[in-house]
Amino acid sequence: MRTISTTMFMTLDGVVQGLGRPDEDTRGGFEHGGWGARYQDDVLAEEMAKGMAAPGAMLFGRRTWQDFLHAWASAEDGNPFTAHMNAARKYVVSSTLPDADAWENSVLLRSVEDVAALDGDLSIIGSAALVRSLHAAGLVDRYTLVIHPVALGSGTRLFEGTAPLTEFELTGCVTTTKGVIVAHYSRTP
Repeated sequence: MRTISTTMFMTLDGVVQGLGRPDEDTRGGFEHGGWGARYQDDVLAEEMAKGMAAPGAMLFGRRTWQDFLHAWASAEDGNPFTAHMNAARKYVVSSTLPDADAWENSVLLRSVEDVAALDGDLSIIGSAALVRSLHAAGLVDRYTLVIHPVALGSGTRLFEGTAPLTEFELTGCVTTTKGVIVAHYSRTP
């Protein structure tokens, strides 16, 4: 059986674009890159480490895979997150990449149907366009929404336009010292 869990870092107004660095994702003239940096603390790090400790492979959209490739594939910083990222099986969904050979343990998938055919636990960090497609296909089982106490007013949102009606139940919630809410939701049958 396959289970897909996704972790999305977002603002109060639902923006998921450009969390980490000013130049991370400037599509559409987005000027607020790096908005999440000042909200890091030990509580958030501990919550994210719990997610990384879960078994299973990782699943990425092309943009996020390429961004993570540049950040993690050649890093030698002793960070356990780096070791995990490089050792994990990574699936990247793309219709335009010629291959996924640039990052060890990566496998190229061409479609949502290819994802649906996978077995085992899969986790997604970011990759909003892929998450929207998987959600529309009824494939997302769990969301971890990392909601930051800031509204940006512009940028790519997790759900743009319509999304199919899907109900989730809150299975856990943690508030960090910086006011970030980490909310865990599981799809109800």
